[in-house]
Amino acid sequence: MKKIYYQDSDFERQLENLYHRPSYPPEIEDSVKAILKGVRERGDTALTEYARKFDKAELTPEQFLVDDEELKKAGRKVDSECKKAVKEALKNVMFFSEQRIPAPWSCSPRPGVIVGERFEPMDRIGVYVPGGTAPLVSTVIHTAGIARAAGVKEIVAVTPPGPDGEVHPAVLYAMRQAGVTEVYRLGGVYGIAALAYGTESIRKVEKIVGPGNAYVTAAKKLVYGEVAIDMVAGPSEIMIIADGNCNPEFIAADILSQAEHGSGLEQAVLLSTDKDLIDKVEQEISVQKKLLDRQQTVEKVIENGVFLIEVEDLDSAADIASLYAPEHLEIQCARAGNIAKKVRAAGAIFIGQWTPEPIGDFCAGPSHVLPTAGSARFFSGLTVEGFFRRMSIVNYHKSALKKEVDTAVKFAEMEGLDAHGRSASIRFKTEK
Repeated sequence: MKKIYYQDSDFERQLENLYHRPSYPPEIEDSVKAILKGVRERGDTALTEYARKFDKAELTPEQFLVDDEELKKAGRKVDSECKKAVKEALKNVMFFSEQRIPAPWSCSPRPGVIVGERFEPMDRIGVYVPGGTAPLVSTVIHTAGIARAAGVKEIVAVTPPGPDGEVHPAVLYAMRQAGVTEVYRLGGVYGIAALAYGTESIRKVEKIVGPGNAYVTAAKKLVYGEVAIDMVAGPSEIMIIADGNCNPEFIAADILSQAEHGSGLEQAVLLSTDKDLIDKVEQEISVQKKLLDRQQTVEKVIENGVFLIEVEDLDSAADIASLYAPEHLEIQCARAGNIAKKVRAAGAIFIGQWTPEPIGDFCAGPSHVLPTAGSARFFSGLTVEGFFRRMSIVNYHKSALKKEVDTAVKFAEMEGLDAHGRSASIRFKTEK
């Protein structure tokens, strides 16, 4: 845990180090490339080998697919309260998504010209659901549930199996509820490769979405172009803006909620105008961490990834937050809504002390698949629009083309593309 104060002589340099953080260690790309190449060239044979190597699971190609009977059995293993939580979260996420479904439109900006847009849902998308350090049931809802709201016909999920080849029953139950049409017990880089390239037993998808560890993130980046992806997202992170009136217990709990994610590379940053609050939060972190199950993981993040920063004022905090561009930004200070309006980049903003970040992870409505490592400056979180193809529509009447043909011909001349110009002018060659 590191404290930084705005009076420090190297305050700006320390902030710069925070702003420029990698999505994943670049040195892992060579090993990721080798796995991708293996699946692309050897298909199911490679998947079998990698399942054994990385997940300690002995699988044949016939066992990759989770069949309907297994999905039904999984549902019987999930208690009623868990089922209720899944259904409630799915309802909220789908409702939010349904408000954003793009609608076709058209207009006539000039006589004889109609322009507009059409949107069609993708046919086949892939969702990656992490399962190594924790069965992320909520990720199913925040990916597949949104694809279902978009009307995607085929929703293909991959998730790591346990050594016995089994998938957590709550994950499978959520997949069935969210409309997943195919489930494969394949994890990590080799699961991404199966979605991107296809194999003898798995058809490739058009887009891959969902979070993952550093290796999964690198794999998604490397298959981009073969398929679409949602974003390149690294370890989870949270930033909190607080003043002296905030509850240090709440802040410490929120910091620890991200520290327990599993990679040890997570970050949690507090920006506060009050030095006493910083000290109280530090004490609370030490107290609350002892109550957690995942203490070894949490300790690593506390040591390397927790930063408690005193800032001069709340406007400075908003500026720092915009440059850091956190995945999750909590604003717990007075006038939280006003401060939120000054933030220019963040994956998701949680306003007020009664809006803890995990409510967004689970059931608030917007997807928890969000940009990290500062990429919120140029990426946005997963939304329903990401599952649609957008097609622009252009429709000219003869009279409209005649008015603009000279413009088209002139552009063709400037660019040295005479066939382009002739394509327009030939339509009027008999009209002199």
